[in-house]
Formats: sequence, C-alpha cells, structure tokens
Amino acid sequence: MLFATHLLAAGLLGRRLRLPVGWAVVGAALPDLLDKPLASLGVVDLFHSVGHSALLAVVVLPIAFVGRAGVAAALGWSLHLFLDAFHVIVNGRAGDALFLLWPLAIPPDPLAIPPGEFVFYYLWSPSFFVEVAIWAGAAALALRAVHERTAAA
Repeated sequence: MLFATHLLAAGLLGRRLRLPVGWAVVGAALPDLLDKPLASLGVVDLFHSVGHSALLAVVVLPIAFVGRAGVAAALGWSLHLFLDAFHVIVNGRAGDALFLLWPLAIPPDPLAIPPGEFVFYYLWSPSFFVEVAIWAGAAALALRAVHERTAAA
C-alpha cells in the first residue's frame, strides 16, 4: 500500500472507533518512517524489516496500556502491517508476507524496489484498485458529511 493510504485508513478507523485520530495516523506512519530510511541507507536489505515485523508487537502492544492515545497508535501500527500483508497477497506474492516474521523469516524473492520506483510497479496492480476503492469510499464519506452539515445549516 502507498504511504498516504496507510494514513487515511488509520485516520478513518481511529475516527470510527472514536480514538485519537492523530495517534492512529502516527502509529500507521511508524513502520515506513523506520524501515524506508534504514533500507535506503543500506542498514537492512529489505524495505519491510524492523518496523514491519509483527515481532515488534512485544514493544508496540504494551503502548496500548498507556491510554486511548496508546491504543490508537498500536492500532495504526497493526493496521499498517495488515494492509501491507493484504497488499502482497492480493498481488499474488503471498510469500512476501513473511516480512511479518522478520528477522526470523525473510521472503524468498522480495521486491527490492525503492519507494519511488515502487509506485510505478504498483500502478494497475490488483491492490492498486483496492486503494482506489478506499480513497473513493473516504471521498464519499467526506461529501456526505459536508452535505449533512449544509443541510443542517
């Protein structure tokens, strides 16, 4: 999934669950904010590593006990991982979902495409259309909210 879609999905879910939306968005941003620079600098070989590992749950999930902000951040992080795993599976690369077990397991043939190039690879893939549907749904919700506000005024 593209970075902006992770943020949008976390914001929508946070709002739906009446959690602090900003913290949900921060949690959703963390995997990419951690892993993309590490891979770009050559510290790790994969763009889905430390921040995308479900094993990091031992650190992230206790944050949920900090309060509603912690719950929102942990939820955003978890949603990011779910969406990325869903994305690779829908695109026919189920083996790439092994990133969830990094460093214990590594995808056998991971896409080693930097984020900028990835966008061109991703366009018109099956999960690209899932993202289009997410954005269309968000736009419909926003338009409905505007309509309801203007009708109430």
